Amino acid sequence: MSKKIFDQIKSLITESRNPKTSRIDSLSTADILKLINSEDKTVPQIVEKQIPRIAKAVELLVKTFRAGGRLFYIGAGTSGRLGVLDAAECPPTFGTDPKMIRGIIAGGYKTLIRSKEGVEDNFNAAGKDLAKVKLNKKDILVGIAASRRTPYVLGGLKHAKKIGCKTIFIYCNPHLTSPIKIKVDVEIPLIVGPEVIMGSTRMKAGTAQKLVLNMLSTTAMIKLGKVYQNMMVDLKATSQKLVERSKRTIMIVTGVDYRTASEYLKKADGSVKTALVMILAKADKKEAQRRLAKSDGFVRRALKK
Repeated sequence: MSKKIFDQIKSLITESRNPKTSRIDSLSTADILKLINSEDKTVPQIVEKQIPRIAKAVELLVKTFRAGGRLFYIGAGTSGRLGVLDAAECPPTFGTDPKMIRGIIAGGYKTLIRSKEGVEDNFNAAGKDLAKVKLNKKDILVGIAASRRTPYVLGGLKHAKKIGCKTIFIYCNPHLTSPIKIKVDVEIPLIVGPEVIMGSTRMKAGTAQKLVLNMLSTTAMIKLGKVYQNMMVDLKATSQKLVERSKRTIMIVTGVDYRTASEYLKKADGSVKTALVMILAKADKKEAQRRLAKSDGFVRRALKK
């Protein structure tokens, strides 16, 4: 078994040596940084090639959310941490319920701050972890694995498919021979090539994954009406910073002064959307809420009613 795994790893692009960086240990500090930067520049172009697949994934996410389903990211190591990070940022940014988008990492949350090797090899653990959060066929699972062979992630995807859950798989290596064949709804291959440091997938692979996760969640939230123009309008004012950001958004969109923005935010019970419609449509709170409800939460549509 060990030799089989060795052969699998040996065939991974992310585990191969990068000829451009073979002498990196002999370079000056500035030249090392330039070399890393030049490799990083290739990542956005690789992501760009996958926009059609990313778009398909976004449409699945939006359909899932509108039907009352949840999004789960699942991964190990860096991939798992990136999923947890994206999920954690959605409630303060878009006002989502913390249960709507969640990240699951091999080994549990303690592995977020301290790496624990070996947990990614447990194929069956993912199914147990997903059962704990009651994953069901209304939900969607996004597997993230740079290597494309991580047993924990494959186990999660297999569990999800078994119960009829929609699946998306983000990976950074071409197809390789594997005893586990998982057919997912959308594959997003991000073939970034050899890392600057052989096997260090927290670098280009991690950057590519982070870009795609940003695109998935942000675009889905835009499609759900949580953005007006290019501003967050569904954020929850749970900190002083977010309260002041809410006021500033109201000021920018409507042209009112700080005091007026503060008054309307208070009248709207802290809802930026409601405050915007109240000011721009010259409506009271009840009418603004009615317009937003009729417009599925889209400010732009509510202003046309």
